[in-house]
Amino acid sequence: MALSFGVTVLPDPPATRLAELMALGERHGFEIGWTYDSHVLWQDSYPVLALAIQATSKMKFGHLVTNPGTREPTVVASLYATLHDISDGRMVMGIGRGDSARRVIGQKPVRVAEFESALRMIKPFMNGQEVRWNDKDLQLKWVRPELPEIPMWVAGYGPRALGVAGRVGDGVIIQLADPEIIQWIMSTARAAAEEAGRDPAALKCIVCAPSHVGPIEDGREQTRWFPAMVSNHVMDLIERYGADGSTIPTALTDFVQARKFYDYSEHSRVGAAHGEFVTDEICDRFSVLGDTEQITAKLRELESIGVDHFSIYLMTHGQEETLRAYGEHVIPQLKGVVS
Repeated sequence: MALSFGVTVLPDPPATRLAELMALGERHGFEIGWTYDSHVLWQDSYPVLALAIQATSKMKFGHLVTNPGTREPTVVASLYATLHDISDGRMVMGIGRGDSARRVIGQKPVRVAEFESALRMIKPFMNGQEVRWNDKDLQLKWVRPELPEIPMWVAGYGPRALGVAGRVGDGVIIQLADPEIIQWIMSTARAAAEEAGRDPAALKCIVCAPSHVGPIEDGREQTRWFPAMVSNHVMDLIERYGADGSTIPTALTDFVQARKFYDYSEHSRVGAAHGEFVTDEICDRFSVLGDTEQITAKLRELESIGVDHFSIYLMTHGQEETLRAYGEHVIPQLKGVVS
């Protein structure tokens, strides 16, 4: 299977902007349109995705990521089933424990055991099957059986969350483009899948990271916010597992030693002050930067280690230019020439 491409756009007002960028992405060969689900920092993304569905004809849509904490599990399942119906079968679920959506309102990410239990219900429920939840038998009787099943892709960094992805998910969402860390994450999730009697090879690998087409120095300046965002998750891992490399690879934990603070009001924003500690080397490892040849080479490397889908975090300057450069110079090279 060739690498597929997605684009992640923030649900910033005006809502029509996200729909515009998704329509442009579809024209340039992007197959999935993603957005964030953080209802205080940005507009609520579910109605915004409905606009994007109407502005496109083939593109699939989902969140990187929604969560079963700010969205009660039956609610998130019904939202996805509704959008799946509206789009005629074009939804793919990305779900995690909740970072900014939860922390901004004074809540911690959903506990791992609670997360797993919610996911075990959400997957069949949003796809029209009867489930048992809160001692009740529930079913979305209006789900159209002829639509394709909505896959559930699960985000995680640590062994416990990756265990959930392996046991319950159809794929793993990884927020960074570092080959060494990606391989560790996938082997951890696949080991859990195998232990649960599932086919580890069936687990898809979804990678998302910013990509800026142009001089690499410019790309680094525009994407320092991204490893800083990843550092939120890494700090949680260090607190739980330590930083000696025995459980979590030092390739993931070392870079946060210089971190001083994180300001959610600048979450995923170019020029965020909390990104100042991020080195050029980390920018190059975590993001996909450079001219179209350098970008294509890095994406070929990701494809060679088993990455199935790459989504650009389009939180950089020159959004239209990035989509165009990918559509004209990068995607055709990785897809092979379409006859």
